[in-house]
Amino acid sequence: MALENSAIPARPDSLSLPVEDKPEGDEEKVEVATDASYNLTSDELGHVVTTETAPAPPASTYVKRSFQSKLAEREAAHGNIQKARVQEKERGRFGWARARRRRQRYVEKNGRCNVQHGNMRETYRYLTDIFTTLVDLNWRCSLFVFVMAYAVTWLFFGAIWYLIAYVRGDLDHLEDESWTPCVNNVNGFISAFLFSIETETTIGYGYRVITDQCPVGTMLLLLQAILGSMVNAFMVGCMFVKISQPNKRAETLVFSKHAVISLRDDKLCLMFRVGDLRSSHIVGANMRAKLIKSKQTQEGEFIPLDQTDISVGFETGDDRLFLVSPLVISHEIDSRSPFWDMSQAQLSKDDFEIVVILEGMVEATGMTCQARSSYLAEEVMWGHRFSPMMSLAEGFFDVDYGAFHHTFEVATPAASARELALAAARLDAHLYWSISSRLDEEPALLTQLPQTQAPDSGLATCTNTPGDPTITVQEPDKQETPAAGEPNGNIATDQSEPEA
Repeated sequence: MALENSAIPARPDSLSLPVEDKPEGDEEKVEVATDASYNLTSDELGHVVTTETAPAPPASTYVKRSFQSKLAEREAAHGNIQKARVQEKERGRFGWARARRRRQRYVEKNGRCNVQHGNMRETYRYLTDIFTTLVDLNWRCSLFVFVMAYAVTWLFFGAIWYLIAYVRGDLDHLEDESWTPCVNNVNGFISAFLFSIETETTIGYGYRVITDQCPVGTMLLLLQAILGSMVNAFMVGCMFVKISQPNKRAETLVFSKHAVISLRDDKLCLMFRVGDLRSSHIVGANMRAKLIKSKQTQEGEFIPLDQTDISVGFETGDDRLFLVSPLVISHEIDSRSPFWDMSQAQLSKDDFEIVVILEGMVEATGMTCQARSSYLAEEVMWGHRFSPMMSLAEGFFDVDYGAFHHTFEVATPAASARELALAAARLDAHLYWSISSRLDEEPALLTQLPQTQAPDSGLATCTNTPGDPTITVQEPDKQETPAAGEPNGNIATDQSEPEA
């Protein structure tokens, strides 16, 4: 509500405000502190405005901050700016989010090798091992080959039976009862095709029967029976081997999602976990690991995807597993390890892949099974350890597979194994030289000791003569008695005449 100065009614003193005439052009505003309900202002028009406002905020108080808090706040603000810049860089030309570049795996997590062979000119080599070629086909192609193998042989021999009937004239004497055909009741191609199926599958309905007046038909019958048995053996064998392949057995052999690096017995170790979900065990389980990393030799040769062996206990026999419960496979990072110079900072920048291979014999079928998995550099967690997952229950050991992939952080130095070994060697050298220097000081201390005499003992004493100090040791002799004038004892010392 706006009122002119002359029309302002009587108000409390706390709400009264004198208005002064000011020249044009001045835009100064005067605020008067009132209660929580009104706020009166005067502007260049000389009007009084009353509005309802919220209570005034309390006066800000000055808080003294330390230099560390100010520095931390400044670093946090700088970090937010850097994150914003990175996000801007990760966006495309039109502001769309750009997918981060992911390293191509050599072996997938499910064990499939991500390699395709191309430009192969010697394809005839596949036909030399046709059985393995058919077994390696996928199920769709295998079923197609299985159906076509029988269908083609049936159609082929059916066409031959029809050709024999056509050449002999059996089709022209269908109503002649005095005519003896090669195969009874074959009056067309369909009937010949059905006779071919009955012959190869040994069904024998008894309606279509070969006669003894056709020697060519007899030879063809023998040939079809033998060839049909070979087709049955070949195709049934392929399907049986394909069904009984242990590839699906590897689905129940699981590897941890991440590998970890931490201290074990004061040594850096690369560790991953493997387990078997079935109650039937893998006989003779054997573990291997390979490092896949491109490198360049000293001569300048570039070797893509070079394979380096990672020891998981081959020398000690720890690579042979008794895989009844989940196990943690450990690789000790020593001077022979490819991770000898790798630190935590270098791990985040390095580009490699670790391929782990578990081989063994399936207890139920006796066939060899192989399970594979891999870990990229970003899947290796520094300073972590696997959570325990086995507990003792009433009469058995309980394995909780819910904690199979769980890890937790542990205190781990960020330096490489080489740096840790050098630091330990320096510490040992310092202790060695400090102890040896103290041992060198002991003979000097012995020469400064006063002359002592230990009667009735077999120990040596130092003599402090004008010459070099000598130590004389005399074995105790219980049979001889000391001579007169000699002190009773077993230690002889050189003394000068004045001292005597």
